[in-house]
Formats: sequence, C-alpha cells, structure tokens
Amino acid sequence: MNMNMTHPNPVLSAIFQRRSIRKYTDQPVEPEKLELLLQAAMAAPSAMNSKPWEFVVITDSTKLAQCRKRLIFGNRNAPAAILVCGNPEASANRVAKNFWVQDCSAAIENILVAAVGLGLATVWIGIHPVKRFERTLREITGLPAEVTPLGLVYVGYGAEQKESRSQYDPERVHWQVYSPHNVELEPSAETASPKTTKE
Repeated sequence: MNMNMTHPNPVLSAIFQRRSIRKYTDQPVEPEKLELLLQAAMAAPSAMNSKPWEFVVITDSTKLAQCRKRLIFGNRNAPAAILVCGNPEASANRVAKNFWVQDCSAAIENILVAAVGLGLATVWIGIHPVKRFERTLREITGLPAEVTPLGLVYVGYGAEQKESRSQYDPERVHWQVYSPHNVELEPSAETASPKTTKE
C-alpha cells in the first residue's frame, strides 16, 4: 500500500523521502559528503558492538564503468559508489561475528537515509549472496578472501524525483501474536460474552 507521506519530524521526513533513484546528473559528490555518509554508516548498531564492516568508496570512472557493465542491475550513471562489505574476522566476538549481514545492512540503511539529509540520491544494489556478483566486485576492488561484499550503494545528485511515501500495510502487522488476517478468531475467555444457563 503506497501512501504519499509528509511529516514535520525531520528524521521521519528523511525516511519517507528515501527512494531508489536510478538516474543521476554529472555533478560529482563532494568528498566531505561521502565522509559524512561513512560516519553515518558506522553509527549503525552491530551485535555486541562488533562492527564487522569495511567500506570501499569508488569514484574512479574506470571502476564505476566496470560496475555498470558487469553487474546485471548495476547500470547506473552515479558519479560515486560505496561498497559495503562484511569482515567477520575483524570482530572480537566469535558469536557476534555471525551477524555481519544484519550489521552491514543497518549500515547501508543509515547511508541511504543520511544521503537524503545531504541532498543526495542513492540506490542499493544487492551483491551477497550471489557468488557471481561477489566475484565481480572482488575483481574490481581487490577484496581479500575474508572480506565479503554485501551491497553496492550508488551515490549522486538525482536526475529524477520521486514522491515521499510509506508502503505501510496493516495486513502485515500482528499484535501480540501472529494470526492470519481476514480470519475470524474465536474470542478468548476474557472477551467472550458470559453465557446464561438455566437451572
């Protein structure tokens, strides 16, 4: 369910404005803005504060051209990209390192939302767990074996605009316990009407 969304709260407004933008202008992204995106990424939560992430910033036109050519869904003309990778071996906690996908995904979402606040546009290209995509990014960026590319975020100034929205769907929301929607449940003992009996 798509709903056009505006909100006076700047954080919620940025979340609702975040859209996948696939067309960009030629204007380069300022290095200080890329640095701010990385700071936002590393403000994300991680299991037991393990921070199992690595980031490769790509602004070289040749490498960006390789990404566009070799990734099936990567043909975007953004002037910059951030490759978010997991390095479980960088985690000091043996248990927490197993959650590197969740941790790095949180970092990606922070990048996407922070970009809105900086007037930038983004699109997230999934890499892991498709081995073919992983090999491609390893070859382009020279990743070592222990580092796994999770997602590539293209960053730039958008050449297209999309309306703010939420895709909130109440049918996907369950309170207290999961229950199929549109199915009438039998009332609990607490809510059932008292029965009258004849003696």
